[in-house]
Amino acid sequence: MSVAVKFNDIRKDFGPVRVLHGVSFELAPGRIHGLLGENGAGKSTLMKILAGYEEASAGQMLVDGVARRFEGSREAEAAGIVLIHQEFNLAEHLTIAQNIFLGHEKRKGWLVDDSAMRREARELLAQVGLARDPDVKVRELIVAEKQLVEIAKALSRHARLLIMDEPTATLTPAETARLFALMTKLRAAGTTLVYISHKLDEVERITDDVVVMRDGRFVAASATARLARQQMANLMVGRDVSDMFPEKGAASADARVALRVTNLAVPGWVEDLSFEVRAGEILGFAGLVGAGRSEAFEAIVGLRHRHAGEIEIDGRAVTLRHPRDAMRHGLTYLSEDRKGRGLHMNLTLQDNLTLMTLERYGHPLLDLKAARRALEKAVREFGIRTGDLDSRARMLSGGNQQKLALAKFLQPDPRVIVLDEPTRGVDVGAKRDIYFLIQRLAASGRAVVVISSELIELIGLAHRVAVMRAGRLVATLGHEHLNEEELIAHATGTH
Repeated sequence: MSVAVKFNDIRKDFGPVRVLHGVSFELAPGRIHGLLGENGAGKSTLMKILAGYEEASAGQMLVDGVARRFEGSREAEAAGIVLIHQEFNLAEHLTIAQNIFLGHEKRKGWLVDDSAMRREARELLAQVGLARDPDVKVRELIVAEKQLVEIAKALSRHARLLIMDEPTATLTPAETARLFALMTKLRAAGTTLVYISHKLDEVERITDDVVVMRDGRFVAASATARLARQQMANLMVGRDVSDMFPEKGAASADARVALRVTNLAVPGWVEDLSFEVRAGEILGFAGLVGAGRSEAFEAIVGLRHRHAGEIEIDGRAVTLRHPRDAMRHGLTYLSEDRKGRGLHMNLTLQDNLTLMTLERYGHPLLDLKAARRALEKAVREFGIRTGDLDSRARMLSGGNQQKLALAKFLQPDPRVIVLDEPTRGVDVGAKRDIYFLIQRLAASGRAVVVISSELIELIGLAHRVAVMRAGRLVATLGHEHLNEEELIAHATGTH
């Protein structure tokens, strides 16, 4: 059942750029392996080679002691190797059963055997713990359920080695616990698992072994129990990152109230939400998925309809019907969906940066030199790593895309900035950079709201944390009460 893998001097070139530099290590069978590294370390590229989506430029890959070079993902799947991508590979308009067997449909003669697929899909869904009818359309599922459909699909391919890329990025703690229980069950049945994640606490909990990559090279391999979380982080970035969070400093109780929201109501999402955040303060927002945090701020800035609520910025009542209104009054919101709503991935870095403030660079023709100077300044101040200032946003790593998005949304010089999941999918080194950027924003006198599903992030960054549950604000905790136990208790209603 289990699959053993050995990489010997694997190299991968994309044109003139080498992204894997002679990688060699082994994956023992029947174990959960954590694969760690910063964005751009080469983890996903190596796993795509293993799963048949990419071909190595040089080197040898042994699967169960036999040299293999897969021509495509179907050939790898036939060998029992399945990759679940970070971005779901599901057809939203098809049913769960149709997605599970897409491209591998069961047939009765010339006809597709829908009843057989539904029957087997039910068995697979029971195996992964998803209580849904196989005839439900995938578009009706929440993110956690889609994750389970992807796993069910992998099991239908008789996966002996399962690769999971950032599987918990959008899951709640309870959903993550269920996923880990399933992974443990799969390991007990003999499946080899590769778990790619930036969440080192989860790596510590679920994996047996850890492999660390950096800059396209193998760095270290160890039993997980022998590595402390801090050692993992240091190996990933190649330096000591023990000071992950900056000094908070004290938020002044006398500072002006930069944003006050009173009795906000968003149909189907939020009821009677009231809060305030002062200049120089970082206010965190915690809660489970579906608690209404993102929906509340989308309504505040005019991205979503609200049927009640008053908004004040710097003590003046404002009417915000559109994000442009919010920006004009000094409020910007950076969405958790940086690829869909934060950046235009096919535009250049410069075009992305200046898009919200084009009037600043048009006199009336676009002043390209001034725009270039603004980009050079942003790259310098935000630590955006790029080999080419003229490249497109899609060429940046996740962490550098997030830094570019931050720089873009700060171009209008807002007094209040709302950051929704600012480090989702970002490696540990880039996380630290972003934390220090956020602290600098607050130190400069801006009011900052951070919406995050990572409690450690909120505890390390925020002066206060507001906790939402089922569309209502249930608690606002000062620094003396900021701990995981208390935050989880309020978020789940067990306090």
